[in-house]
Amino acid sequence: MKILKHFINGQYVSGSEDNLFDLVSPVNGETYALSPSAGRAEVEQAYGAAKSAFAVWRHSTPAQRQRALLKLADEIENNVERLTQAQSQETGQLRHFIEKEEIAASCDALRFFAGAARCLEGKASYEYTEGLTSTIRREPLGIVGQVTPWNYPFMMAVWKIAPALAAGNTVVLKPSDTTPISTLILAELAAPIFPQGAFNVVLGKAETGSLVVSSPEASLVSITGSVRAGLQVAASAAANLTKAHLELGGKAPVIVFADADIEKAVNTITTAGFFNAGQDCTSATRILIEASIYDTFLEKLVNKTRELKFGTPDDKDALYGALNSRNQLEQVKGFISRLPAHAKVETGGKPGAGPGFYFEPTIISGLEQHDEAIQHEVFGPVMTVQSFSTEEEALDKANDVEYGLAASIWTSNHGRAQRFSIRLDFGTVWINNHIPLCAEMPHGGFKKSGYGKDLSSYSLDEYTRVKHIMCDISE
Repeated sequence: MKILKHFINGQYVSGSEDNLFDLVSPVNGETYALSPSAGRAEVEQAYGAAKSAFAVWRHSTPAQRQRALLKLADEIENNVERLTQAQSQETGQLRHFIEKEEIAASCDALRFFAGAARCLEGKASYEYTEGLTSTIRREPLGIVGQVTPWNYPFMMAVWKIAPALAAGNTVVLKPSDTTPISTLILAELAAPIFPQGAFNVVLGKAETGSLVVSSPEASLVSITGSVRAGLQVAASAAANLTKAHLELGGKAPVIVFADADIEKAVNTITTAGFFNAGQDCTSATRILIEASIYDTFLEKLVNKTRELKFGTPDDKDALYGALNSRNQLEQVKGFISRLPAHAKVETGGKPGAGPGFYFEPTIISGLEQHDEAIQHEVFGPVMTVQSFSTEEEALDKANDVEYGLAASIWTSNHGRAQRFSIRLDFGTVWINNHIPLCAEMPHGGFKKSGYGKDLSSYSLDEYTRVKHIMCDISE
């Protein structure tokens, strides 16, 4: 049985064999490797390596950082098959999805931050006070502690390290305990390109993550994960007055008006709701349909959903693969088992056949606004449908959740689209589409979806500190 190792100070480091746990394939439920769980000694070793590397990397020029990030993107593209094979085993994702979507988007993000490293911005130098000239410096923060999730393990690791390294910081990162291997490969590919110890990976479960985000050596801690995990990270960061960046859950409303392009809406929404088995915090989860087209739209949505297929990683005709773990499968089953009597499962609602952790694409109608499946994140291939009669009702239902990550509005009325984009309390609002993201634009939410931005120059800014330098130039 393969035993994984941490990656610290540019090399693989064995962990204690007294605290190993199984890595289980979502495709067949079988153990394929064992992982160590880092304790305080390994985490401190990683922070020590990052501290030494920071003494070097902080003084690198933006051009040097750019070249390093561009070279890493090239190395990733040279190792697509290796990364795809590793991640499909640990996530159950479709191989063509990993290769064409996740890895391609990761390389694009690296190349964006490579350019952004040379475009730092600040207020113009000037004599704002007579006889004194002021300048602004943007400096790296120091060592960044990061925790990444299992739904897009490789891409989320890139989203974390790219702005951090571009700004001149160094990194200690803990990947999800269920999906560490693609992140280890990323660190291995980065090692010859960056200073020794610039990017360290420690493996483990929640206890290891707590050690990473509570370290007094961290200048910023960042997590993509659940609201519960985010609250714990925020508390740990507060104890050290450490800056925190939290990208947490979502419960995206999709508001469809009678004047929308119905066929486009149905096709796009089913894909946006079920791809990656619905394990995406921006997934189209709550479909709000104008009452006059509710029956027609629901029928089309159900029929389209019944055409969708899930499958094993090599299935090129499937839309999505397995759920991440047995625990995740049980979570989705639990939501279905607790549905109130007034709910109706229009299609799906059952685990898929076979040994893996699969679940049918599911649509649920009849729910009321306060019901669990409306208010809480299922994180599986499950969509709910509700109706509305007025714009105000649609807005009320859309905003009436504790999350604020993403939403979409479907209409041919330009004024209505603009009104909704202003009043929807979500960090990203799509008009007549749902799910596309680009490296140039920020991703992050409001309310219990957290704070801080991934992607874009806004993310790069968060990994810097602003220093004011004032010089007396009087004669």
